[in-house]
Amino acid sequence: MDRVDAVVIGAGVVGLAVGRALARSGLETVVLEREKTIGTGTSSRNSEVIHAGIYYQPGSLKARLCVQGRERLYAFCASHGVAHRRCGKLIVATGAEQLGQLEGARKKAAANGVSLQWLDAAQAAALEPALRCSAALLSVSTGIIDSHGLMLALQGDLEEAGGALAVQSPVLQVHCGDAGHVVDVGGEAPMRLAARFVVNSAGLWAPGLAAATQGLASQHVPTAFHAKGNYFSLSGRAPFTRLIYPVPEQAGLGVHLTLDLAGQARFGPDVEWLAQGPPDRIDYRVDPQRGDAFYAEIRRYWPGLPEAALQPAYSGVRPKLEGKGAPAGDFVLQGPAVHGVAGLMNLFGIESPGLTASLAIADEVLVRLGLDASGD
Repeated sequence: MDRVDAVVIGAGVVGLAVGRALARSGLETVVLEREKTIGTGTSSRNSEVIHAGIYYQPGSLKARLCVQGRERLYAFCASHGVAHRRCGKLIVATGAEQLGQLEGARKKAAANGVSLQWLDAAQAAALEPALRCSAALLSVSTGIIDSHGLMLALQGDLEEAGGALAVQSPVLQVHCGDAGHVVDVGGEAPMRLAARFVVNSAGLWAPGLAAATQGLASQHVPTAFHAKGNYFSLSGRAPFTRLIYPVPEQAGLGVHLTLDLAGQARFGPDVEWLAQGPPDRIDYRVDPQRGDAFYAEIRRYWPGLPEAALQPAYSGVRPKLEGKGAPAGDFVLQGPAVHGVAGLMNLFGIESPGLTASLAIADEVLVRLGLDASGD
Protein backbone atom coordinates (compact mmCIF):
# COMPACT_ATOMS: atom_id res chain seq x y z
CA MET A 1 0.00 0.00 0.00
CA ASP A 2 1.38 3.37 -1.03
CA ARG A 3 1.46 6.18 1.50
CA VAL A 4 1.12 9.92 0.82
CA ASP A 5 0.38 12.96 2.95
CA ALA A 6 -2.88 13.98 1.30
CA VAL A 7 -5.48 12.64 -1.11
CA VAL A 8 -8.00 14.87 -2.88
CA ILE A 9 -10.95 13.13 -4.52
CA GLY A 10 -12.24 14.92 -7.60
CA ALA A 11 -10.31 16.91 -10.21
CA GLY A 12 -12.79 19.67 -10.87
CA VAL A 13 -11.78 23.27 -10.38
CA VAL A 14 -12.16 23.14 -6.59
CA GLY A 15 -10.43 19.76 -6.22
CA LEU A 16 -7.50 20.96 -8.30
CA ALA A 17 -7.31 24.20 -6.31
CA VAL A 18 -7.30 22.23 -3.04
CA GLY A 19 -4.68 19.80 -4.35
CA ARG A 20 -2.54 22.72 -5.48
CA ALA A 21 -2.79 24.39 -2.07
CA LEU A 22 -1.92 21.17 -0.23
CA ALA A 23 1.08 20.51 -2.48
CA ARG A 24 2.30 24.09 -2.17
CA SER A 25 2.13 23.75 1.61
CA GLY A 26 4.72 20.98 1.37
CA LEU A 27 2.50 17.90 1.51
CA GLU A 28 2.90 14.97 -0.87
CA THR A 29 -0.49 15.15 -2.57
CA VAL A 30 -2.41 12.98 -5.04
CA VAL A 31 -5.60 14.11 -6.76
CA LEU A 32 -7.85 11.23 -7.87
CA GLU A 33 -10.35 11.61 -10.72
CA ARG A 34 -12.85 8.98 -11.84
CA GLU A 35 -13.11 10.26 -15.43
CA LYS A 36 -10.53 10.22 -18.22
CA THR A 37 -9.63 13.87 -17.83
CA ILE A 38 -10.01 16.79 -15.46
CA GLY A 39 -13.11 18.91 -14.98
CA THR A 40 -15.73 17.00 -16.96
CA GLY A 41 -18.53 17.61 -14.45
CA THR A 42 -19.93 20.81 -12.97
CA SER A 43 -16.65 22.65 -13.58
CA SER A 44 -17.04 22.49 -17.36
CA ARG A 45 -20.84 22.74 -17.51
CA ASN A 46 -21.50 26.26 -16.30
CA SER A 47 -21.61 29.87 -17.46
CA GLU A 48 -17.83 30.45 -17.03
CA VAL A 49 -18.57 33.66 -15.14
CA ILE A 50 -16.31 35.28 -12.54
CA HIS A 51 -18.95 36.44 -10.06
CA ALA A 52 -18.71 39.64 -8.05
CA GLY A 53 -20.43 38.31 -4.89
CA ILE A 54 -23.79 40.04 -5.22
CA TYR A 55 -26.54 37.56 -4.40
CA TYR A 56 -25.31 35.60 -1.42
CA GLN A 57 -26.50 35.94 2.15
CA PRO A 58 -24.16 38.33 4.01
CA GLY A 59 -21.88 36.39 6.32
CA SER A 60 -22.28 33.14 4.38
CA LEU A 61 -19.38 31.13 3.02
CA LYS A 62 -20.63 31.81 -0.50
CA ALA A 63 -20.50 35.57 0.10
CA ARG A 64 -17.13 35.64 1.86
CA LEU A 65 -15.29 33.16 -0.32
CA CYS A 66 -16.68 34.58 -3.57
CA VAL A 67 -15.51 38.10 -2.72
CA GLN A 68 -12.14 36.83 -1.47
CA GLY A 69 -11.72 34.47 -4.40
CA ARG A 70 -12.72 36.90 -7.15
CA GLU A 71 -9.72 39.21 -7.02
CA ARG A 72 -7.38 36.31 -6.34
CA LEU A 73 -8.77 34.60 -9.42
CA TYR A 74 -8.20 37.68 -11.58
CA ALA A 75 -4.64 37.89 -10.30
CA PHE A 76 -4.09 34.17 -10.90
CA CYS A 77 -5.37 34.47 -14.46
CA ALA A 78 -3.04 37.40 -15.12
CA SER A 79 0.01 35.63 -13.69
CA HIS A 80 -0.70 32.27 -15.36
CA GLY A 81 -1.90 33.45 -18.76
CA VAL A 82 -5.46 32.15 -18.32
CA ALA A 83 -7.81 33.79 -20.81
CA HIS A 84 -10.39 36.00 -19.13
CA ARG A 85 -12.09 39.38 -19.47
CA ARG A 86 -13.54 41.74 -16.87
CA CYS A 87 -16.52 42.60 -19.06
CA GLY A 88 -19.05 43.66 -16.40
CA LYS A 89 -22.71 42.79 -16.18
CA LEU A 90 -26.12 44.38 -15.84
CA ILE A 91 -28.80 43.00 -13.52
CA VAL A 92 -32.08 44.21 -14.94
CA ALA A 93 -35.59 44.84 -13.69
CA THR A 94 -37.97 44.50 -16.61
CA GLY A 95 -40.95 46.06 -14.84
CA ALA A 96 -41.80 48.32 -11.93
CA GLU A 97 -42.81 45.29 -9.86
CA GLN A 98 -39.17 44.12 -9.87
CA LEU A 99 -37.61 47.36 -8.63
CA GLY A 100 -37.88 46.22 -5.03
CA GLN A 101 -36.00 43.01 -5.85
CA LEU A 102 -33.34 45.03 -7.62
CA GLU A 103 -32.92 47.28 -4.61
CA GLY A 104 -32.72 44.19 -2.41
CA ALA A 105 -29.89 42.85 -4.58
CA ARG A 106 -28.08 46.18 -4.28
CA LYS A 107 -28.33 46.15 -0.48
CA LYS A 108 -27.19 42.53 -0.25
CA ALA A 109 -24.22 43.27 -2.50
CA ALA A 110 -23.28 46.30 -0.37
CA ALA A 111 -23.38 44.14 2.76
CA ASN A 112 -20.96 41.77 1.02
CA GLY A 113 -18.59 44.61 0.16
CA VAL A 114 -19.59 44.78 -3.51
CA SER A 115 -20.35 48.18 -5.00
CA LEU A 116 -23.00 48.39 -7.73
CA GLN A 117 -24.15 51.38 -9.75
CA TRP A 118 -27.90 51.99 -10.09
CA LEU A 119 -28.90 52.90 -13.65
CA ASP A 120 -32.23 54.16 -14.86
CA ALA A 121 -33.67 52.88 -18.14
CA ALA A 122 -31.98 55.56 -20.24
CA GLN A 123 -28.57 55.04 -18.63
CA ALA A 124 -28.81 51.28 -19.15
CA ALA A 125 -29.84 51.76 -22.78
CA ALA A 126 -26.89 54.09 -23.29
CA LEU A 127 -24.56 51.23 -22.33
CA GLU A 128 -26.49 48.50 -24.14
CA PRO A 129 -28.82 49.97 -26.80
CA ALA A 130 -30.58 46.63 -27.48
CA LEU A 131 -31.55 46.27 -23.82
CA ARG A 132 -35.03 47.07 -22.52
CA CYS A 133 -35.49 47.48 -18.78
CA SER A 134 -36.98 49.72 -16.12
CA ALA A 135 -33.71 49.96 -14.19
CA ALA A 136 -30.46 48.05 -13.83
CA LEU A 137 -27.51 47.49 -11.55
CA LEU A 138 -24.05 47.68 -13.13
CA SER A 139 -21.37 45.37 -11.76
CA VAL A 140 -17.95 46.28 -13.12
CA SER A 141 -16.13 43.45 -11.31
CA THR A 142 -17.97 40.59 -13.04
CA GLY A 143 -16.06 38.79 -15.77
CA ILE A 144 -15.75 35.68 -17.90
CA ILE A 145 -13.06 33.02 -17.95
CA ASP A 146 -11.77 30.01 -19.86
CA SER A 147 -12.61 27.41 -17.21
CA HIS A 148 -10.59 24.65 -18.86
CA GLY A 149 -7.57 26.93 -19.11
CA LEU A 150 -7.96 27.69 -15.41
CA MET A 151 -8.02 24.01 -14.50
CA LEU A 152 -4.95 23.29 -16.62
CA ALA A 153 -3.10 26.09 -14.84
CA LEU A 154 -4.12 24.72 -11.43
CA GLN A 155 -2.97 21.26 -12.49
CA GLY A 156 0.35 22.73 -13.65
CA ASP A 157 0.92 24.37 -10.26
CA LEU A 158 -0.05 21.15 -8.48
CA GLU A 159 2.50 19.14 -10.42
CA GLU A 160 5.17 21.82 -10.18
CA ALA A 161 4.82 21.63 -6.40
CA GLY A 162 5.35 17.85 -6.49
CA GLY A 163 1.71 16.78 -6.52
CA ALA A 164 0.26 14.15 -8.85
CA LEU A 165 -2.99 13.62 -10.75
CA ALA A 166 -4.41 10.14 -11.36
CA VAL A 167 -7.32 9.93 -13.80
CA GLN A 168 -9.63 6.93 -14.35
CA SER A 169 -9.22 6.33 -10.63
CA PRO A 170 -12.69 6.10 -9.05
CA VAL A 171 -12.71 5.98 -5.27
CA LEU A 172 -14.74 3.06 -3.98
CA GLN A 173 -14.43 3.59 -0.26
CA VAL A 174 -12.59 5.57 2.40
CA HIS A 175 -11.61 3.94 5.70
CA CYS A 176 -11.01 6.46 8.48
CA GLY A 177 -8.75 5.64 11.39
CA ASP A 178 -7.05 7.36 14.29
CA ALA A 179 -3.63 6.96 12.67
CA GLY A 180 -4.78 8.07 9.20
CA HIS A 181 -7.05 7.02 6.41
CA VAL A 182 -7.05 4.43 3.63
CA VAL A 183 -8.56 5.16 0.23
CA ASP A 184 -9.65 2.23 -1.95
CA VAL A 185 -9.30 3.09 -5.64
CA GLY A 186 -10.88 1.09 -8.46
CA GLY A 187 -10.42 1.27 -12.20
CA GLU A 188 -8.01 -0.60 -14.44
CA ALA A 189 -5.23 -0.38 -11.85
CA PRO A 190 -6.87 -0.81 -8.41
CA MET A 191 -4.81 0.42 -5.49
CA ARG A 192 -4.94 1.45 -1.85
CA LEU A 193 -3.57 4.77 -0.66
CA ALA A 194 -2.86 5.64 2.95
CA ALA A 195 -3.00 9.33 3.78
CA ARG A 196 -3.10 11.64 6.77
CA PHE A 197 -5.51 13.99 5.01
CA VAL A 198 -8.42 13.14 2.71
CA VAL A 199 -10.50 15.81 0.99
CA ASN A 200 -13.77 14.76 -0.63
CA SER A 201 -14.23 17.26 -3.47
CA ALA A 202 -16.22 14.93 -5.67
CA GLY A 203 -18.99 17.37 -6.61
CA LEU A 204 -22.15 15.49 -7.53
CA TRP A 205 -20.56 12.34 -6.15
CA ALA A 206 -19.56 13.86 -2.79
CA PRO A 207 -22.60 12.77 -0.72
CA GLY A 208 -22.38 9.22 -2.07
CA LEU A 209 -18.68 9.10 -1.29
CA ALA A 210 -19.38 10.33 2.23
CA ALA A 211 -21.87 7.50 2.62
CA ALA A 212 -19.07 5.11 1.60
CA THR A 213 -16.69 6.55 4.20
CA GLN A 214 -16.18 4.10 7.05
CA GLY A 215 -15.85 5.97 10.33
CA LEU A 216 -18.03 8.94 9.31
CA ALA A 217 -21.31 8.96 11.26
CA SER A 218 -24.40 8.77 9.07
CA GLN A 219 -25.81 12.06 10.40
CA HIS A 220 -22.97 13.83 8.60
CA VAL A 221 -24.01 12.48 5.19
CA PRO A 222 -26.38 14.91 3.45
CA THR A 223 -29.15 14.05 1.02
CA ALA A 224 -28.22 14.94 -2.56
CA PHE A 225 -30.55 16.85 -4.87
CA HIS A 226 -29.80 17.60 -8.51
CA ALA A 227 -30.98 20.72 -10.36
CA LYS A 228 -30.23 20.59 -14.07
CA GLY A 229 -29.60 23.80 -15.94
CA ASN A 230 -30.02 23.85 -19.72
CA TYR A 231 -28.25 26.31 -22.00
CA PHE A 232 -29.09 27.49 -25.50
CA SER A 233 -26.71 29.24 -27.87
CA LEU A 234 -27.51 32.14 -30.16
CA SER A 235 -27.01 31.88 -33.90
CA GLY A 236 -25.24 35.03 -35.00
CA ARG A 237 -23.71 37.67 -32.76
CA ALA A 238 -25.57 39.30 -29.90
CA PRO A 239 -25.68 43.12 -29.72
CA PHE A 240 -24.30 43.16 -26.18
CA THR A 241 -20.84 43.69 -24.71
CA ARG A 242 -21.78 42.90 -21.11
CA LEU A 243 -23.54 40.01 -19.41
CA ILE A 244 -27.27 40.54 -18.88
CA TYR A 245 -28.99 38.97 -15.85
CA PRO A 246 -32.63 39.24 -14.82
CA VAL A 247 -33.37 39.65 -11.13
CA PRO A 248 -32.52 36.35 -9.42
CA GLU A 249 -34.98 33.50 -8.94
CA GLN A 250 -35.11 30.88 -6.21
CA ALA A 251 -32.96 28.01 -7.50
CA GLY A 252 -30.70 30.00 -9.81
CA LEU A 253 -30.00 33.35 -11.36
CA GLY A 254 -32.62 33.24 -14.09
CA VAL A 255 -32.19 32.81 -17.84
CA HIS A 256 -29.30 35.15 -18.35
CA LEU A 257 -27.21 36.16 -21.31
CA THR A 258 -23.52 35.37 -21.05
CA LEU A 259 -20.74 35.77 -23.54
CA ASP A 260 -17.77 33.56 -24.20
CA LEU A 261 -14.34 34.99 -24.84
CA ALA A 262 -15.02 35.02 -28.59
CA GLY A 263 -18.14 37.14 -28.07
CA GLN A 264 -20.62 34.35 -28.76
CA ALA A 265 -23.80 34.55 -26.68
CA ARG A 266 -25.49 31.76 -24.78
CA PHE A 267 -28.56 31.79 -22.58
CA GLY A 268 -29.37 29.88 -19.44
CA PRO A 269 -29.49 28.09 -17.24
CA ASP A 270 -33.09 27.27 -16.56
CA VAL A 271 -33.96 25.04 -13.59
CA GLU A 272 -35.04 21.43 -14.15
CA TRP A 273 -35.24 19.38 -10.96
CA LEU A 274 -34.18 15.77 -11.54
CA ALA A 275 -35.34 12.64 -9.80
CA GLN A 276 -32.94 11.52 -7.11
CA GLY A 277 -30.43 8.95 -8.26
CA PRO A 278 -26.74 8.30 -8.92
CA PRO A 279 -24.85 10.95 -10.90
CA ASP A 280 -23.78 8.48 -13.59
CA ARG A 281 -27.42 8.16 -14.68
CA ILE A 282 -27.90 11.88 -15.36
CA ASP A 283 -28.97 12.63 -18.92
CA TYR A 284 -27.17 15.80 -20.02
CA ARG A 285 -28.98 16.08 -23.33
CA VAL A 286 -30.88 19.34 -23.82
CA ASP A 287 -34.52 18.98 -24.84
CA PRO A 288 -35.01 21.43 -27.75
CA GLN A 289 -38.60 22.07 -26.57
CA ARG A 290 -37.27 23.74 -23.40
CA GLY A 291 -36.12 26.55 -25.67
CA ASP A 292 -39.72 27.65 -26.16
CA ALA A 293 -39.81 29.10 -22.65
CA PHE A 294 -36.45 30.81 -23.20
CA TYR A 295 -37.80 33.12 -25.89
CA ALA A 296 -40.38 34.71 -23.60
CA GLU A 297 -37.89 35.12 -20.75
CA ILE A 298 -35.18 36.65 -22.94
CA ARG A 299 -37.55 38.99 -24.77
CA ARG A 300 -38.45 40.62 -21.47
CA TYR A 301 -35.01 42.31 -21.63
CA TRP A 302 -34.09 41.79 -25.29
CA PRO A 303 -37.26 42.21 -27.37
CA GLY A 304 -35.21 42.03 -30.56
CA LEU A 305 -34.35 38.34 -30.16
CA PRO A 306 -35.07 36.86 -33.62
CA GLU A 307 -37.32 33.86 -34.14
CA ALA A 308 -35.56 30.47 -34.39
CA ALA A 309 -32.29 32.02 -33.16
CA LEU A 310 -31.74 29.63 -30.24
CA GLN A 311 -30.16 26.20 -30.49
CA PRO A 312 -29.64 23.59 -27.76
CA ALA A 313 -26.09 23.91 -26.45
CA TYR A 314 -25.24 21.99 -23.27
CA SER A 315 -26.41 21.42 -19.71
CA GLY A 316 -24.95 21.22 -16.24
CA VAL A 317 -26.22 19.97 -12.89
CA ARG A 318 -26.00 21.84 -9.61
CA PRO A 319 -25.09 19.67 -6.59
CA LYS A 320 -27.86 20.86 -4.28
CA LEU A 321 -28.34 20.06 -0.60
CA GLU A 322 -31.96 21.24 -0.60
CA GLY A 323 -34.87 20.25 -2.80
CA LYS A 324 -37.34 22.11 -4.95
CA GLY A 325 -38.97 25.04 -3.18
CA ALA A 326 -36.38 25.32 -0.41
CA PRO A 327 -34.17 28.40 -0.07
CA ALA A 328 -30.73 28.08 -1.66
CA GLY A 329 -28.19 26.74 0.81
CA ASP A 330 -24.62 27.67 1.57
CA PHE A 331 -21.40 25.85 0.78
CA VAL A 332 -20.74 23.10 3.34
CA LEU A 333 -17.08 22.63 4.25
CA GLN A 334 -17.45 19.81 6.73
CA GLY A 335 -14.26 19.18 8.66
CA PRO A 336 -13.06 17.67 11.94
CA ALA A 337 -14.73 20.41 14.02
CA VAL A 338 -18.09 19.09 12.77
CA HIS A 339 -17.71 15.32 12.38
CA GLY A 340 -14.78 14.66 14.73
CA VAL A 341 -12.67 12.72 12.21
CA ALA A 342 -9.16 14.16 12.13
CA GLY A 343 -7.78 14.88 8.69
CA LEU A 344 -11.07 14.42 6.80
CA MET A 345 -12.78 17.23 4.88
CA ASN A 346 -16.03 16.82 2.95
CA LEU A 347 -17.10 19.52 0.50
CA PHE A 348 -20.86 19.51 -0.17
CA GLY A 349 -23.09 21.77 -2.23
CA ILE A 350 -20.24 23.42 -4.12
CA GLU A 351 -22.26 25.02 -6.88
CA SER A 352 -22.00 28.60 -8.16
CA PRO A 353 -19.93 30.60 -7.19
CA GLY A 354 -17.58 27.65 -6.67
CA LEU A 355 -15.41 28.44 -9.68
CA THR A 356 -14.97 32.07 -8.64
CA ALA A 357 -14.31 31.08 -5.04
CA SER A 358 -12.07 28.09 -5.80
CA LEU A 359 -8.76 29.55 -4.59
CA ALA A 360 -10.37 30.91 -1.42
CA ILE A 361 -12.16 27.59 -0.80
CA ALA A 362 -8.81 25.82 -1.04
CA ASP A 363 -7.25 28.00 1.63
CA GLU A 364 -10.33 27.62 3.84
CA VAL A 365 -9.98 23.83 3.58
CA LEU A 366 -6.37 23.99 4.72
CA VAL A 367 -7.24 26.22 7.67
CA ARG A 368 -10.03 23.86 8.76
CA LEU A 369 -7.60 20.95 8.56
CA GLY A 370 -5.22 22.82 10.87
CA LEU A 371 -2.73 23.64 8.11
CA ASP A 372 -1.19 26.91 7.02
CA ALA A 373 -2.71 28.27 3.83
CA SER A 374 -0.04 29.43 1.42
CA GLY A 375 -2.13 31.98 -0.48
CA ASP A 376 -0.86 33.25 -3.83
